[in-house]
Amino acid sequence: MKRDFQQGNVAVITGASAGIGLEVARQLARQGARLVLAARDPALLERAAAECRGLGASAIAVPTDVSHRSQCEHLIDRAIQEFGRLDTLVNNAGISMHARFDELDDLEAVDRITAINYLGSVYCTFYALPHLKRTRGRIVAISSLTGLVGVPTRTIYAATKHAMAGFFDSLRIELKRDGVSVTVIYPGFVATDIAERAIGPGGKVLGRRPVAKHAAMPVEECARRTLEAAGGRKREVIMTGRARLGLILKAIVPAAVDRMSERAIQRGR
Repeated sequence: MKRDFQQGNVAVITGASAGIGLEVARQLARQGARLVLAARDPALLERAAAECRGLGASAIAVPTDVSHRSQCEHLIDRAIQEFGRLDTLVNNAGISMHARFDELDDLEAVDRITAINYLGSVYCTFYALPHLKRTRGRIVAISSLTGLVGVPTRTIYAATKHAMAGFFDSLRIELKRDGVSVTVIYPGFVATDIAERAIGPGGKVLGRRPVAKHAAMPVEECARRTLEAAGGRKREVIMTGRARLGLILKAIVPAAVDRMSERAIQRGR
């Protein structure tokens, strides 16, 4: 694995109790990192921290709902109290949506998705930034291909991921002279349970996965490529060749990319 993470790198990872966040934590644990894991479910989070300690890391669990500014501030404060420094922030916490916009009964889902996906990453970054400047550290933002193209049934989710792209691309330029790198990750379908927790029609949790899981990228590969990019301080990673082709086509025949996005959702891949 290409990396220049030092032994004992102190990393805060949000959404660390499952999916991409948990696998990133596992892989950093094997490198001897010191981890501060954040998620909303205390029991699942402590289980993740115990697993990381078993892999050789120092790890603490800090139950956090990133949609609340005060909890984001507490998360970063706990990291500094425990380890005295902060080297890496992985903004991974997120919630998805599998419904047409006109299938929502009210705007509660809009507020919830925006607060978790976009504002949560902004809040955590705000409180972490003074410490990351001192260590010339890294910021990693787990976005989505929906942050680059419009996708049906993902309207608000896509909007929050577009917002993340704009925020972190701008921040990268601002932080260039401070030595803090900003890496944005754009996965496609990944084999996690995020779809089961997605908001569906009527604003209710979906509880099922309308995605062909066999066609999704293994979470281990997604996490490995994420850490390779962060370790090398790369600007961004677009994880599939089809997505890279789609971005080229978007500039030439955007309507064709709309049709590709629609078919991908219909096929669940």
